[in-house]
Amino acid sequence: MIRVQYFARYRETLGLDDEALDMASDWTRIDDLRQHLLGRGGAWEVLAERNLMCARNQELCSLDEPLEDGDEVAFFPTVTGG
Repeated sequence: MIRVQYFARYRETLGLDDEALDMASDWTRIDDLRQHLLGRGGAWEVLAERNLMCARNQELCSLDEPLEDGDEVAFFPTVTGG
C-alpha cells in the first residue's frame, strides 16, 4: 500500500487530501506512480507540472526516487516567497 498526500494547490485542484493505493508491480519509481495518477485525466493533469516537488517518507526527493510498498509519497508545488 502506498499512501499519497497532496498539498497546497494540488489538494485544492484535486479536492483530495490523501489516498491509499495498492502498490502496482510496475511502480519502481515515484514517477511511475505519478504517471498512473496522470492517467486519470482531467484535473490530475496538474501533476504534470515541470516544477512539481515530491517527498518520500517525509524526505524531499526527485521523481526518480525508488518506490517501495509501504511508502508515503507527497506531491506539492514549488513555493515561492516575496
